[in-house]
Amino acid sequence: MVGIYWLASYPKSGNTWLRAFLRNLQEDGEAPVDINELRTGNIASARGWLDQVLGFDTAELTPEEVERLRPAVYRWSLQDEGAAIGYHKIHDAYTLTADGEPLVSREATLGALYLIRNPLDVAPSAANHWHCTVEEAIARMGNPRMALAKSRRALPSQVQQCLGTWSEHVRSWVEAPGLRVKIIRFEDMLGAPRPTFTAAAAFLGLPQDAARIDKAIRFSAFGELARQEAQRGFHERPQHTERFFRRGRSGDWRTQLTAGQVERIIDDHAEVMRRFGYLDA
Repeated sequence: MVGIYWLASYPKSGNTWLRAFLRNLQEDGEAPVDINELRTGNIASARGWLDQVLGFDTAELTPEEVERLRPAVYRWSLQDEGAAIGYHKIHDAYTLTADGEPLVSREATLGALYLIRNPLDVAPSAANHWHCTVEEAIARMGNPRMALAKSRRALPSQVQQCLGTWSEHVRSWVEAPGLRVKIIRFEDMLGAPRPTFTAAAAFLGLPQDAARIDKAIRFSAFGELARQEAQRGFHERPQHTERFFRRGRSGDWRTQLTAGQVERIIDDHAEVMRRFGYLDA
């Protein structure tokens, strides 16, 4: 069997942590996998992947033209000799192209593991990652036109990724018609790691032996990831941020956000927050 499992999330929701766990689970080695060797698959928006599969440079295409080609790229990538199941990261919302086809391609997709995190914790983490103020991060999370890599002033290594609002992003994946999806909460990865990571492994068709799961959890613990970054850096860290692995905690928003900022996030996202246990009476 060949096909793609998408590791989908809004930015700063635990995607890299999950990938570290999956790589350690697959390797089952005697030492943690190098964080700069998390070869679970490409990120869906990688320009190099698109160019390689298409056989030409996408630099001269508009974002709209690239978007229309992306479903074909994912289908065609499975035709390579030796193609197998891939576990590919994606930050795009689940959308349809101008041709009415899912961006991720129905034919190429086996399912999606969707990671969700309390938006109150996403905001300060995203502010650090995007090199902006918390106020600006909150505004971006509530912006229906929010997109990554949309600048045309320089050719980025990734193509444009449309996110929409945080709430729209969540609903786009968890309500996608016909998509086999498993939802994993960041908070459960922290609070109940063994059952949560075991459920993720089962969904993705990976080993579920308790000892192997526990070792992969230990080898991908936040402290281990932060230690490796401090020692040898992390190639996915944006140039303007001091650290990629900052805190890795739940509830940090209580000391990071003002009352007004909390109120604004709740005003923007109350319905989805309540749905996934992030808002009570």
